[in-house]
Amino acid sequence: MLDDVRPVAPQDDDPRTWDADDAVSALYAAHWRRLVGLAVLLVHDRASAEECVQDAFVALHPRWRRLAEPDRALAYLRQSVVNRARDVLRHREVVARRRPLPDPEPEGPEELAVRSAEHRLVLAALDALPLRQREVLVLRYSAELSEAEIATALGISRGAVKTHASRGMAALRATVGQDLPTPQRPPALQHPPTGSRTRRQEERP
Repeated sequence: MLDDVRPVAPQDDDPRTWDADDAVSALYAAHWRRLVGLAVLLVHDRASAEECVQDAFVALHPRWRRLAEPDRALAYLRQSVVNRARDVLRHREVVARRRPLPDPEPEGPEELAVRSAEHRLVLAALDALPLRQREVLVLRYSAELSEAEIATALGISRGAVKTHASRGMAALRATVGQDLPTPQRPPALQHPPTGSRTRRQEERP
């Protein structure tokens, strides 16, 4: 496991000189949080998300010699996280078939305050999408990956990425209706543009 891995960068900045321990430590320090955030959007459970990411780092260690570049290693980690998230979801489906689902607990006042109706609606619509469409939208709008990076992470073509993104957004718009304007990202995945808050403050009298 990664219990002995210290998230500190190696002293030598040249990745070609890193051994597997150096590489995993450097990549862990740089990308752990973002990879966990990606996995959380896919599996909706932080504990499972962290396990997915940890397993991906463990799998990276013996493969570092063949990758030997941080960019290629990061692409490998993303793909591993997505694959492990799929395994988690498949396992949940199998378990769900074998037992009835309990009634959901009512939301408390704090949850109701934080979770707007629009946010819940979009998350529900996102969860209802086919797995591949959901993965593409999460990688595109949460992880902010390019089409080429998404294609690499999912092992599909760039054309397929475009198709899944287009169909996924169309399905979200059809479900959410006016709450999801065409040019915008889904609110559940949207990151506010840098400086937008400052501009709004400046416009106030």
